[in-house]
Amino acid sequence: MNNISVDYLIKKFDLKPHPEGGYFREPYRAQGIIKKQALPSPFKGDRNYSTAIYFLLPHGSKSMLHRIPSDEVWHFYLGGPLQLVTINEKGKVEEITLGHNVHAGQKPQYVVPAGLWFGSYPAKGTQFSFVGCTVAPGFDFEDLEMAKKEDLLKQYPQAKKIINFLAT
Repeated sequence: MNNISVDYLIKKFDLKPHPEGGYFREPYRAQGIIKKQALPSPFKGDRNYSTAIYFLLPHGSKSMLHRIPSDEVWHFYLGGPLQLVTINEKGKVEEITLGHNVHAGQKPQYVVPAGLWFGSYPAKGTQFSFVGCTVAPGFDFEDLEMAKKEDLLKQYPQAKKIINFLAT
């Protein structure tokens, strides 16, 4: 893996900057459509059955706290471990380490349930984390809600440390 760099991955997979941080590309969007009438209220329109992206976080970057109305499955591919952080509806913070070292408790896959605030960042000493995210019903930027630091601090003061780190 010595010959794989952030620049190489950006070029190889034609990655573009993502609004929440890092780089991404969507290589898969299911053709099937779920009509808005069949979806719960958080969805603002029709959605594809499923979508999948490549997602790259270089050293020093963050995926800022955000939430979506779908479950999101994270898959670890290359690089060093990624810290994935969730805040549930009661303000409980959970930190999951995605990676290949299952002996150290790292997970190669993790599901973020719909509606939870979540963000991520490369673990200390990691040059980059290259992962995939699969969303069902499929992702649409119309559903993306970026966290507002002041609002989250009022709602979840016990999560102050991670909110200050992963929200603007």
